Amino acid sequence: MSEQGETKMSDFKKEWTVESALEILGHPTVDSRIWADAVEWLLLHGPPEIQEMLKQASGFATHQEFPELEPEGYTEEGEPVYSVAQLAEALQITEEEAAELIAEKEKKHGVLHRYDGKAAKKIQ
Repeated sequence: MSEQGETKMSDFKKEWTVESALEILGHPTVDSRIWADAVEWLLLHGPPEIQEMLKQASGFATHQEFPELEPEGYTEEGEPVYSVAQLAEALQITEEEAAELIAEKEKKHGVLHRYDGKAAKKIQ
């Protein structure tokens, strides 16, 4: 990862604390972009029990909003893996736009969000 990418990742990590992120989540009138940033931060840097609750809520919401979206497999940690083509179709954007969004998140978070198809485990 480049030095600039590492700086963006560490800047993102320093933007929040668990307390400030949870306060944002509980605020009744907070801006949706700030709320989403707080959730994103907690998913990456929050305590494991909060991460697990958010992942469960995210899975439920994904299934409710995008019932046609089916994982192609799962990571070693049990995280669902979706194809870029499926994500693009569900979000009504091009595959290139979807790939760019994923690349931006990877750079911002310093975390791999794309997996080789062979890395995803199939569940029968």
